[in-house]
Amino acid sequence: MIADGAGRAIAFRLAPGQAHELPHAAALLAHLPGVPKWVVADRGITSHAFRQRIRDSSARPAIPPLRNEAPVACPDWIYNNRNRVERLWARLKEWRAVATRYEKTVASFLGVLCLAAALDWINR
Repeated sequence: MIADGAGRAIAFRLAPGQAHELPHAAALLAHLPGVPKWVVADRGITSHAFRQRIRDSSARPAIPPLRNEAPVACPDWIYNNRNRVERLWARLKEWRAVATRYEKTVASFLGVLCLAAALDWINR
């Protein structure tokens, strides 16, 4: 999921449960409106190529390295804003259909997720 600075959903993609999220994260960068100053992500999608792709789009990455990698610049004061995405997921999971994934097909689950995200935009 990509969220704006106010913690509202901009775009999201569903990945299979066993698949890594990094290929989807790179594709979601195209949905950003304009050029952000920072792109904040958790260390689960850290990669040098992804960081370079963010830099190529004239933004600065705030992605901490894995524990076994060399340190990279990831300012704490900007990375602390990552909790806005976590709070967004918490608000979306207040919808029982999102939290339990009653919808079995990808299309119907994306429909419920889009509805929940749209109502979150209205309420924020």
